Amino acid sequence: MKYMLIMRSTDAALEASKEMDFEEIINAMGRYNESLMNAGVLLAGEGLADATEGFVVDFDADTPIVTDGPYGETHELFNGFWILEVASKEEAAQWASRCPLGPGSKLEVRRVTDETDFADFADNEYVQKEPAWREQQAARQEG
Repeated sequence: MKYMLIMRSTDAALEASKEMDFEEIINAMGRYNESLMNAGVLLAGEGLADATEGFVVDFDADTPIVTDGPYGETHELFNGFWILEVASKEEAAQWASRCPLGPGSKLEVRRVTDETDFADFADNEYVQKEPAWREQQAARQEG
C-alpha cells in the first residue's frame, strides 16, 4: 500500500524553526530520509517552496480564477511530502511518528488510491489507460 505523508505547520512552528540551527534541521531530515530509503519504503518525497511563490486555481466560477499566493492560513498549507510503500496503515503510522518535526507541526497521512479503488469502473477507458501511463512515467524518470 502507498501512503502520502503531508507535512503541515502552524505559525508558531514556523517561528520556532527560525530559532533553530538550519543545518541541524537538514541533518535530522536527512537522517530520516535515509532511514526511509534504507528500509526500502520511500518512493518519492519533496519539500515545497514558500507559499508566496505559489498560486491557487479556483473553479467556483465558470472561468477558473488564478490567484497568487500566499493563500489560506498557514495550517491549511503543506510544506512537503513523502510517498511510502508499506505493508499496512499501522506501518505508515510508525514511519510518520519517526519524522523529526517539532511542536506545532503535523503530518497528515493518507492512503494513495490504486486500481482496486476503481474496480467498479474496470471497463472505463481512462481506468484501462492508467497502467500504460504509469509505465510511461517510470520510463521518463529512468531516462
